[in-house]
Amino acid sequence: VGPYVLVSPNETRRKRLQQSKLSFAKKELNDLEQWKKKHKPGPITLVPQRLGGNKSEAQVRQNQQMILMQSKYQKKHKREEYVKAKRAAEEAEILKKKAIQREKAERLEVKKRQEEIQRREMLLEDQKYKTNELLNRLDVGLPKSDSCQIANPGPESTAWKRSHAYKQALREDENRRLEEMKQAQQRKAELMEFKQKQEDETRTRALKNEQRRVNNAFLDRLQNKTQPNNSYHPGNTE
Repeated sequence: VGPYVLVSPNETRRKRLQQSKLSFAKKELNDLEQWKKKHKPGPITLVPQRLGGNKSEAQVRQNQQMILMQSKYQKKHKREEYVKAKRAAEEAEILKKKAIQREKAERLEVKKRQEEIQRREMLLEDQKYKTNELLNRLDVGLPKSDSCQIANPGPESTAWKRSHAYKQALREDENRRLEEMKQAQQRKAELMEFKQKQEDETRTRALKNEQRRVNNAFLDRLQNKTQPNNSYHPGNTE
């Protein structure tokens, strides 16, 4: 540490500065008080008037209670509408899935019926082919009807006629059975379509009745709650 010089403070000058600061602060405070007194707001004069409207306190409280009840019913109605919309969307999704599954089942049923008809037709064709083959084997060696004129038909001509008649009867019987089979399949398809249409109509009618019942019940509740005879009861919040 190098040499230094310590100068003692001047006490007289220090006291003078402190007193001047105190006097300046007091002057500032006095000026502030004078300014507040000068700018003090005057008295407010208003014309007397009736406040609060023309309704009594009981009527106002009753209106507040009615507004509170209506807000509760509105919230409840919104919740019911949300639940109803959600349920309707779920039912629509379920009906859509059911329709898709029903369409698949119908296509499968139609395919099965077509395969069954084709199988039966192939079976009939095979049976017809075998019958014709048997009859053709029986016809071998028999004289034809247009080859010659026979005055007195013999046993061969009679056998040929019987085989021809039998062959014709088999063909007619096969055609008749095939036609009956086609008609039965057609009646079955029409019956299934009629039953499906009835089920759809019944389901639609049930959904409409349920929706009408829910709407009527909500309107009845709303009408009962908003009737003029519904007087105010203190302490009753429902």
